[in-house]
Amino acid sequence: MSYPPGPGNPYGQQPPQQPYGYPQQPPAQPGYGYPSQPQPPYGTVPPQAQGPYGYGYPGGPAGPVPGMPPYASWGARVGATLIDYLIAGLVPTILIGIGYGQFIAAVVDAGRTCDELGAYNCPPPAIPGSAVALIGIGSLLSLIGGLFLCYREGKTGQTPGKKALGISVLRELDGRPLGFGMAFVRRLCHGLDGAACYIGYLWPLWDDKKQTFADKILNTVVVKTR
Repeated sequence: MSYPPGPGNPYGQQPPQQPYGYPQQPPAQPGYGYPSQPQPPYGTVPPQAQGPYGYGYPGGPAGPVPGMPPYASWGARVGATLIDYLIAGLVPTILIGIGYGQFIAAVVDAGRTCDELGAYNCPPPAIPGSAVALIGIGSLLSLIGGLFLCYREGKTGQTPGKKALGISVLRELDGRPLGFGMAFVRRLCHGLDGAACYIGYLWPLWDDKKQTFADKILNTVVVKTR
């Protein structure tokens, strides 16, 4: 059965057409989520992951990263350590040495007195207060000096000695400074370098990346900055 065209035919009505030039309505946007952002090509290192020398990124390749500065020599590292010791460790070492000298002298004097008076009349050693004070002050200065070196090394990658010799310790994967916490842990790990006849300190002489045991544990490298 067919229906004639007309207003009474529900199947023959067409939707009203907008006149020519009428502004088109924008397509509806989804009501959730965010518009997609263009993605960089696969393998591109984002700028925020670049280190100060433009190489490496977290989770990067295990091999040498293109653009990495050359590794610092063993001699430069030793020289930087000596400079840092002169700045932060020499005075505390002198004070502690004098204090222990006075302590040992007091113990020796007490031993001589025991020999003269007999074991039953042996007085306790008279430790001078200056010995205790010198040892305490020297230990405190040593602690402050060590924390200062950790702060400088963690924040900038350079202690005063490393800066003087143009080298820097950085994270291997992204070329950034370690941060104070990692720099402090790295100094603790140097205890492993000295545990077996100091062979860990000599390891950079033949290692491909010139790393000590502490460097290998924390994935750090020492590179030239100039």
